[in-house]
Amino acid sequence: QVQLVESGGGLVQAGGSLRLSCAASGSIFSINDMGWYRQAPGKQRELVATITSGGSTNYADSVKGRFTISRDNAKNTVCLQMNSLKPEDTAVYYCNADVTTYYYSPSRTFRRDYWGQGTQVTVSS
Repeated sequence: QVQLVESGGGLVQAGGSLRLSCAASGSIFSINDMGWYRQAPGKQRELVATITSGGSTNYADSVKGRFTISRDNAKNTVCLQMNSLKPEDTAVYYCNADVTTYYYSPSRTFRRDYWGQGTQVTVSS
């Protein structure tokens, strides 16, 4: 099994910063793409940022220039540095990882997406 655990959420004033972290653990063979998504009350979940195993990044237009995604492949972690936060950034943020795991034996593998439990980010005006 694979578990993703997010940390770093909280309450911050507009213009402030937060850093979210996500650590993957379990029977991991490799991790491909990783990313952050968010869901605000009354809205659908949306992509915030993604990063490939090679370090290529992609951002939603609403966060470009303010957020930075990074990863540490040796530690199976992904982070999201959020600067110049706005009230509209308020949401539950979810970590996502495309993980290849050992499947019943060390000689077999299985690939699928995993999600963290989510961490609340609240930006006050």
